[in-house]
Amino acid sequence: MGSGLLGTSIGLGLRARELDVVLSDPSPSALGVAVDIGAGRPLIPGDHLIPELVVVAAPPDVTAAVVAQALADYPDAVVVDIASVKGAILTELQHTGLDLSRYVGTHPMAGRERSGPVAARGELFTSMPWVLCPAESSSPSAVKTAHSLAIDLNAVVFRFTPEEHDAAVALVSHVPQVMASLVAARLQDAPQHALSLAGNGLRDVTRIAASDPALWVQILGANADKIVGILHGVREDLDRLIGTLTAPTARGARLDMAQLISEGNAGQARIPGKHGGPAQAYAWLTVLVDDKPGQIARVLTEIGEIGVNLEDMRLDHSAGREVGMLEISVLPNKAAGLVEELSLRGWKVLM
Repeated sequence: MGSGLLGTSIGLGLRARELDVVLSDPSPSALGVAVDIGAGRPLIPGDHLIPELVVVAAPPDVTAAVVAQALADYPDAVVVDIASVKGAILTELQHTGLDLSRYVGTHPMAGRERSGPVAARGELFTSMPWVLCPAESSSPSAVKTAHSLAIDLNAVVFRFTPEEHDAAVALVSHVPQVMASLVAARLQDAPQHALSLAGNGLRDVTRIAASDPALWVQILGANADKIVGILHGVREDLDRLIGTLTAPTARGARLDMAQLISEGNAGQARIPGKHGGPAQAYAWLTVLVDDKPGQIARVLTEIGEIGVNLEDMRLDHSAGREVGMLEISVLPNKAAGLVEELSLRGWKVLM
């Protein structure tokens, strides 16, 4: 139920496994697009469906109501939702007095910058986390069905309690969204000549600030208690920094600044690295490429020919020049040899 980006992507993924998928959505245009791209067939009023599984892909503020209706309409089906908050939805459902043994809350941690069914991809969940958050009332068979859904879509399954899930996403998703939006908001009235100096640092920090306000109003409201606790800690750090910068040459001020940055270093180092393993310190190189077709493909091909594996990559542009700056990361013991080989092939490489 719901044929937006995630609902349609689930439909496409299940249709690729030749499973029968029936779609419904209050928006006829969204439903029509989802059907046209092959995500399933439309639900026809009066059809006597007996589904094994109902997936509720609705906005967080109506998810509980849609789940409750699905439990009532399809008494033999397992019902899962894929909303990004879990505790508030479960609490609302518990207040209905319904039998929730067939309900399992889940959250696939996947998405795209674009929204709607036209942006859907059947491979969207491949190797992405899919969190199962069963309630105490969820039956083992319902949990098994929810687990099978994630596996069928090639996701990596995690199991959290609703409380653990909401605390985790507040830290790794919701507060970062707030901080990105707050930083980006400072740019609204900035002079254009200042913004012309912006590089990848600013883009990295503010990328997610382009998110949908209507959706985030619902997410922030539903998980407010978890978010507020973290924001209190952020406020303490900001107050500390403001106090230090008010007198930056006072005794101990430089040490306090260094400690604050070091604490950030320590936190950033705990973010899992490639393949979900421990983060590693990679060597970053910058390759200057002409801003014309085929240059990036050429340098990537030559790096492959040299036999070096890229760990990460990003692209920036030199202000005022038709030159791209391809930033690549490799294992530290590969950096010097790669610089030498690329230089011999005519590339300008900076370390």
